[in-house]
This record gives sequence, C-alpha cells and structure tokens, in this order.
Amino acid sequence: MKLILLSGGSGKRLWPLSNDSRSKQFLKVLKNDNNEFESMVQRVWNQLHTVGLAEDSYVATSKSQVDMLHAQLGTEVPLIIEPERRDTFPAIALAATYLYSMEGVREDDVISVLPVDPYVESRFFDRVKDLETALVQSSAELALIGVKPTFPSEKYGYIVPKKGEHDVVANVLAVDYFVEKPSTSRAQELMKQQAFWNCGIFAFKLGYLISLLKEKKLPTDYEEMLHTYNQLPKISFDYEVVEKAQNIIMLPYEGEWKDLGTWNTLTEEMNTNLLGKGIISEGCENTHLINELDIPVTILGISNAVIAASPDGILVTDKEASPRIKDIMKNFNQRPMYEERRWGWYRVLDHTKVENGNEVLTKRIGVHAGKNLSYQIHHKRSEVWTIISGEGQFVLNDQLYHVKPGDVLQIPVGAKHAIRAITDLQFVEVQTGSELIEEDIIRLCMTWEETLDCCKDCIVKVIR
Repeated sequence: MKLILLSGGSGKRLWPLSNDSRSKQFLKVLKNDNNEFESMVQRVWNQLHTVGLAEDSYVATSKSQVDMLHAQLGTEVPLIIEPERRDTFPAIALAATYLYSMEGVREDDVISVLPVDPYVESRFFDRVKDLETALVQSSAELALIGVKPTFPSEKYGYIVPKKGEHDVVANVLAVDYFVEKPSTSRAQELMKQQAFWNCGIFAFKLGYLISLLKEKKLPTDYEEMLHTYNQLPKISFDYEVVEKAQNIIMLPYEGEWKDLGTWNTLTEEMNTNLLGKGIISEGCENTHLINELDIPVTILGISNAVIAASPDGILVTDKEASPRIKDIMKNFNQRPMYEERRWGWYRVLDHTKVENGNEVLTKRIGVHAGKNLSYQIHHKRSEVWTIISGEGQFVLNDQLYHVKPGDVLQIPVGAKHAIRAITDLQFVEVQTGSELIEEDIIRLCMTWEETLDCCKDCIVKVIR
C-alpha cells in the first residue's frame, strides 16, 4: 500500500501564526514524548515511522510549502508538487498519475490518502493498514475510516452505514451514503441515523482512480497532467468522487481523533498556556498566549480567550468565537511576514513604499550552521546585508569572502551572490527596488559545492 499525505491549506484558520506558506500543520506548538516542541506534520511523520508506513509515503503539496517541508521533515521525504493550488481532487489526481506513470505502481495496488495533520494516537495508523485488507477482500470502490461524532459539526463529512450490513470479523461497515459538510440541523439528523464523521481518509485501488480519470477524459500521464493542471476543476475529492461512488465501505475507529484546525481545538492539546514572552495574570481561566514577537504581552482579567501574536498580526479572540477567523480573513491578503526555509528562516521587519515608486523591504534572516542560500541573481532589486551574529562565507560575483558580525555587504542589481553559515548566522537584509517579490530570483546553484565551483580559482578574502 502507498500513502499520499495531503499538505495544503491557505493559513487562515490559525491566523496570525499561520499564513500562505506556514499553514497550521507547520506550527510548533505541541510537545512530543521528549518534551520538545514539534509541529503536526512532524508528529504524524514520526507516527508513520513507528508503524512502518513512512517508507511508502509521499507528500502532495504546493510549491510554497516545499521549503517548510524540507526544513521540518528533511530533504529525503518524497514530494509530489502541485504547479498551483486547486483542491483535493486535482491534488489526488496528480499524485495518482505520478504513482502510475512515474513510479510504476500497479493498478491493483491500494492507495490511501490522508491529511498530513490529524491529531491521533499511533494505533490509528494500524487501522489505516487495515484499509488494504478490507479493499482487497471486498468489491468496494472506496474504503473510509469513520469515528463517532461528539456534536453536530458543519466542518466534517458524514458517513451513513447500511443497516444490518456489518462484517463482524473485520469490523467493516457497508456505506449507505455520504454527505459532505451538512448544516447543523442536517448533521443532527445524520447523528440519529448512527452516522460517523469522515476522518478524511480515502483508500482505493489505483486502477479505480485511473479509470475515473479516463472517463473524465483527463490525463493519466504525470507530465501531461502537470501541463494541463490549471484546467482541472477546483473541487474536493469528497464532492467529485466520494459522494458519487456506489460501493463504499467504512472501517470504524474508536480511539482519539481530532482535527486541530481552530484555536479552541488546538489549545486543548497544548500542555502550556504561555508560549513566548508574556504574562498571564491570576484569574485568567482557560486563556492561552502564543507570542512570536520580541515584545512582551500581558493579559489581565481575561478568561476563555486566545491571544496570538506574530509578525503577520495580532489576534485577540474568545475561544468559542475563534473558528470565525477563517471567514473574517478570507479576503485579507498580504505577503507572509515569517517563513521557514530549508536553510533557516526569515522575518519581515518593515515594508515601505517610497515616493519614487520604489519599495524598501527589511528582513531579519537566520541561516542554520552548515546551510546556505542558493547562488542567485535579482533583476528588480539591490540588497544590503548587515551581519549581526555568527560567521560565514559569502560569494559575490564569483569572489569568496569570510564574513563576521559588523560586516556590511553591498549587492547591486544583477549581482550573483550567496552565503553559507559556518556557525548559526543572522543578518539584516534591506531590499530596494521596483518590485520586491520572492519570484525575482534566478537560482544559478543550489548547493554550496556547486557555488564554490564557480569561484574555485579565487582566494578567500576578508571584508574590510
């Protein structure tokens, strides 16, 4: 069995800590067994290792999350990258064509699709393993995992089992029908019919989806699918496939399962009420402060609340009202002010438009020891770097320099440049230009070894 983990999200539900590049699955607010902070995606990946599923797993994601995944999971994790964000049906279709035409996975092999961030016990993934046996031993088109609902939620799909059709040995239920995200009143009716919440897991034989793509006259070749990806409908797999399937089975799961997709649910699983600089005074019951800023936040006399502060903004919300943030922020678009990258991180300190039409963007950048920024060129901006801590090697137009705190590095428009941290390195970058966007980067070399090849005949110089 092959696993496809879906890593997407627009970063609105846990704003301001989440943004378009750092969705909820990347927030390091949970503690593992070693009392270390980890993200949801790190937690799930470690669980997959524990049950022996990681080596057959792939992560389907967007281009904007590649660096974050590399930073948190390492560069060896296989990624299937969407050329643009569309929805779960296009993402799963793209991944299926990759397995089919690039990896040579057979049509009768079972594929399981799951979100990259469920909050579950490791034994949940033992139930995921059961999907393969259930599909092989039945004539079902799809297999799902369901959990008994605890309240009539509008956020989940509902699986209604057929009455009396229950395989006691395998604990498998035949499904009568599936309803995606009903109203609260409809959800109450479904609960009376003994419906289950859909855990977001879909399992099918690869040939089932390949045949479906052929029926829809969609490509089954990965390269062709990439080329025509922008023509696929923006629709979820639930609506496009699950609701229309005629023969579905479901495996009930009786353990803990949560979607930590809102501030009120996420804070239920945090083992501390305070992260970052700040004070929560006595008398503040069930209040959480998560502060990523360098300034302290003090909370007095406020209970049942979440206060979250990051370079992207500040949120003060009653916990019950916190799920509404996604709707409030849906039309709010700004560049991410904090990102993790494969080499480290950056934080935007200031972004200003000046009178001549140019922009000035100031960042604080951290590069982990041994890591490097790519050898690159910008056509629309110049940069000034001021080293504030650590030591490194800096290349400018094939000339190699040793840099240390206090050095100021001038990078004109069109100049080739890169930096490698010898020790953990931080510098302030000031960009000036007509259009300050991440896309204004032409990467000449990715590794430091390739970069050094470009200046192998140069003597290391010291910035004066």
